[in-house]
Amino acid sequence: MSGSVFLGGQSGLFIIFLFFLSSFFLPFSLSLSLSLSLSLSLQFFVFCHSLLQLAQLLVSGYMKSSISTIERRYGLSSQKSGILASFNEVGNTVLIVFVSFLGSRVHRPRFIGSGALLACFASLLIAMPHFLYGPYDYTGRIHSSRDNSSGLCQSESPLSASPSNQSCSQQDSGTQRGVYPLLLLGQLLLGIGAVPIQPFGISYIDDYASKKNSPLYLGILLAVTTIGPAFGFISGSLMLRIYVDFDKLSKEQMELEHSDLRWVGAWWLGFLLAAGLLFLAALPYLFFPRNMPKEDGAEDVECRPDSKQQQNGALPETSLLHFLKSFPRIALRTLRSPVFLLVVLAQVNLAALLAGLATFMAKFIERQFSQTVSFSTMMIGGVCIPLAVLGTVLGGVLMRRLNISVSGASKLCTGAILLCLLSSTPLLLMGCSTQKVAGVFPPSAVALPCSAACRCPQEAFNPVCGSDGVEFRSPCHAGCVRVTMTNYTGCACVSGRGSASPGTCGSGCSHLLVPFVSLLGVTSFIASFSQTPSYIMILRYRRRCPAEDKSLAVGVQYMLFRVLAFMPGPVLYGSIIDTTCILWGRKCGKQTSCQYYNLDHFRQRFLGLQVVFVCGRSALLPADSRGACGGGWMPGPAPLPPVEIKAAMSWWNASSEEKELHAIKS
Repeated sequence: MSGSVFLGGQSGLFIIFLFFLSSFFLPFSLSLSLSLSLSLSLQFFVFCHSLLQLAQLLVSGYMKSSISTIERRYGLSSQKSGILASFNEVGNTVLIVFVSFLGSRVHRPRFIGSGALLACFASLLIAMPHFLYGPYDYTGRIHSSRDNSSGLCQSESPLSASPSNQSCSQQDSGTQRGVYPLLLLGQLLLGIGAVPIQPFGISYIDDYASKKNSPLYLGILLAVTTIGPAFGFISGSLMLRIYVDFDKLSKEQMELEHSDLRWVGAWWLGFLLAAGLLFLAALPYLFFPRNMPKEDGAEDVECRPDSKQQQNGALPETSLLHFLKSFPRIALRTLRSPVFLLVVLAQVNLAALLAGLATFMAKFIERQFSQTVSFSTMMIGGVCIPLAVLGTVLGGVLMRRLNISVSGASKLCTGAILLCLLSSTPLLLMGCSTQKVAGVFPPSAVALPCSAACRCPQEAFNPVCGSDGVEFRSPCHAGCVRVTMTNYTGCACVSGRGSASPGTCGSGCSHLLVPFVSLLGVTSFIASFSQTPSYIMILRYRRRCPAEDKSLAVGVQYMLFRVLAFMPGPVLYGSIIDTTCILWGRKCGKQTSCQYYNLDHFRQRFLGLQVVFVCGRSALLPADSRGACGGGWMPGPAPLPPVEIKAAMSWWNASSEEKELHAIKS
């Protein structure tokens, strides 16, 4: 045992050594690239910022891909998992208002680098529970050579749960009480670290890029923003194929298979790799200047519409106190526009839907179709997210090619939502009921008489599938008394041959996986197709607003996204999932994660909530979107100039009203 642990420790040290080796040498290559790229400093800044945004969003996607694994490892409910997944939005929401005020008043590259380093520390903090606590302990694990009959029916033994009692005395204090606050703290710091990255980066590029190159640079950043979460899910799929304690145990001690319901992958490994990427991406920002020479063709300060106002002092510097006092007034005035409010609330419905599905759809596929966690995660990152990105891009292309007006954009959104409703409704019917689990489903309050004398521990969870097709929570509950290399035999509760094989019987729905994922991908494509048209409706609203409202109109929109969608969305989905649990796990007298779900209720409530959000978006989207600021009317829908897309992407990067006016008028 000690030798195998020593080998596991060696592999862990080897991984840490490689991590620090790469962290030691790669900065020199980055510094060299920086020195060689002084003539193309802005292009190099765009390159560095693309890598940084990719690493930051990779962490966000990786957290969602591994959330069900963390839930299983530390015995969390789905509601707690939803809170954990959305907790990074708390710090982000509180501080984003101050970022919109600071703007160019600070050294933006250093603030970006500091935020990246804080995100790096947060990623390490999230991975810390794996190193602070002992190996993953599960029911049926062989603790010693004398424990080879663990999990079997032992009617002669006065107590069959002594290993579990020893495990309780070792882990009761740490696992349940210390891990969850540590994970929440890591998520909070991760959200705070992400605050300056995108706003300051886009505003820095917009200030010093030429009018010709600026849309290209912003397009590159937008593309990286869309593929970052997909990389996070794909990375999660790869990491979760590795056993969680591969650095602590020898290969012979890793007893579980990927298909086992107790399997836990190396969720922590992705956070270490992401921390390394964030650290490397943060270093170049320490060398970028506060002000960078403008590109050839960039507008001089004298040519900008706001330059004379700056020189004449027409727009004085706004204090932080004045900014905080004026923010609620401007926000309320902005929300008084019925069209703006309806369009934003319609987008909030879509945002809440996407936030919940991104967090728990992999878990749904795993449970509903009896797939592994890594495969389910790959379906989200490799199919659904790319199709959603494609839909967003094609929606924008269609708006530009057909020169669609704002009224046409409203009709396009309505049509896309109705199609989304038609494509998502059949998903409710694609699934199977929970497999028959003796004493669990159908529910039964009476203990099985065939295994009553086995004195099976309450927390036993080591699913076996009987030769008669009935699943049991453990070999003990099946009344099995012997174990061979491949099967359990002498099972009193199994009819026929009286044998059982390790693992779950499955829901029998694997044949519906391909149609389900295909239809889910189509639904993702159609839903995202309406993103660009609805966003353009917001932009047209901004054109009719007072100057002081323009820089906060889209800011209010994203504030509502966070408060009404990104934060409560995963929690709501997690709470709905918890209501479908029919057997909660127990460890050391405390409730842990769910072991069995009522799959019919799971499917109907989880996907039914999706239909509710789609219907809400359809009901809130106004048929006539010609509303202007304060509830007035715009004289006639005209095509949106392409330059306003650039202005929209840099709304919270604006440091003052002058910068926003320049973005609108450029």
